[in-house]
Amino acid sequence: MCLFLNGLNNVAKTSPGDFVRQVRAEASKIVWPTNRETMVTAVMVVIMTTLLGVFFFGIDTLFGWIVRMLLGAASGQA
Repeated sequence: MCLFLNGLNNVAKTSPGDFVRQVRAEASKIVWPTNRETMVTAVMVVIMTTLLGVFFFGIDTLFGWIVRMLLGAASGQA
């Protein structure tokens, strides 16, 4: 607790006006993606999630079949 309170004494103190000016200055440095970049990224996300969904569905189906075969063999129903 004491370390936390001691750390507060070292915090730079700025006025609300300075804070707002600093926020505006930093916000003006933001480079937003274009509409085309946003669309390309969204399409890539949809494609990759679809591919991963199909992949994991196939793996799950394969493992399910393997487990059924092993359980069938263990119970004597090959």
